[in-house]
Amino acid sequence: MIETYTCKNGLRIVLEPVPTVRSVTIGIWVLTGSRNETDENNGISHFLEHMFFKGTNKRTAQQIAESFDSIGGQVNAFTSKEYTCYYARVLDTYKEHALEVLTDMFFHSTFPDDEIEREKNVVMEEIKMYEDTPDDHVHDLLAKASFGHHSLGRSILGTENQLKSFTKKSLVDYMDTFYTPNNIVVSIAGNVDASFIQETEQYFDRFNRKNSIIQREKPTFVHDSIVKNKETEQAHLCLGFNGLAVQDPLIPSMMIINSVLGGGMSSRLFQEIREKRGLAYSVYSYHSTYLDSGLLAIYAGTNREQLHTLKTTIDETIEDLVTNGLSDKEFSNSKEQLKGNIMLSLESTNSRMSRNGRNELLLRRHRTLDDIIQEIDAVDRQMINHVIAQTFNGEKSEAVITP
Repeated sequence: MIETYTCKNGLRIVLEPVPTVRSVTIGIWVLTGSRNETDENNGISHFLEHMFFKGTNKRTAQQIAESFDSIGGQVNAFTSKEYTCYYARVLDTYKEHALEVLTDMFFHSTFPDDEIEREKNVVMEEIKMYEDTPDDHVHDLLAKASFGHHSLGRSILGTENQLKSFTKKSLVDYMDTFYTPNNIVVSIAGNVDASFIQETEQYFDRFNRKNSIIQREKPTFVHDSIVKNKETEQAHLCLGFNGLAVQDPLIPSMMIINSVLGGGMSSRLFQEIREKRGLAYSVYSYHSTYLDSGLLAIYAGTNREQLHTLKTTIDETIEDLVTNGLSDKEFSNSKEQLKGNIMLSLESTNSRMSRNGRNELLLRRHRTLDDIIQEIDAVDRQMINHVIAQTFNGEKSEAVITP
């Protein structure tokens, strides 16, 4: 049973007891990411995430790492376009220790100037590594081709020039604006009971930074085309289609369509492009949801000489989907695949923590497993056909990295 609690300052805590495991995962979720940045400070959300591991008033960076390594625990963080998460997974006997260290990092990081300069070099190397991985980098180009100059089109890592401008003041100013209690959720899952909510509140109830309301501009899908020449062995292709926002009631229909199109080894794209024609080793589709928009993407990598054939095959596969819809077997199998994937994911305290944290942060509601199963079972042909027609209406974006 998921329990939620709102502190006096507006910060929310969500806890899910899982008494059958011996681990606890704690995550601090912040409703800000690269979408909340400007052209001038693009990359600051991700850089700030790095800096939380670089020392506090009572711990050095090495001591932070040792505080988890010494107990066999894990600590990490990630930044997305709309949120940032700091989390730790430990044995249940160390949950209080994990909470204390996480909150020490979150509230008492000192951002020393020498660490800032050193970490700039680290992130610059991360950017270079990313650009040297074309099957990852092409997805950034697709975001730009899909959303243009909107902040959703920017890279999460930022650029080297923007990175060089970051100072302790710019980090603190960014936190003052976006790291406010009403934009933060603490998510806990594992072998822990509801009394841990009170322990957690003690660390966060004194957090009285002035709350802020984040203003967002809804993006326009621009269906642009970006081609980048680079020394690679393969051509990497990404196609983007206008998707659904996170609260859209037709999300289960989109999940079924994505599953049939490119969500697994039995999907149409995998079978047609890899198994039947041997055009690609890696081919798949995925759907990204944002607060007010979404993006359905298709990726494949192939020999440059086969790129035109690959594009034609993808177009033909989509055209058949639009014209003939889903077969009875696809309709049934994809529902069962989705339900199975959801159930299997709940075996990990980390995935439960992530699911609950994201739901509370973006949706402010939690559905039981039975609710989710019912929503998937309730999808009918009319819903599927409506989403197919709405998504594949002829407008698409394209990103290619080619030798």
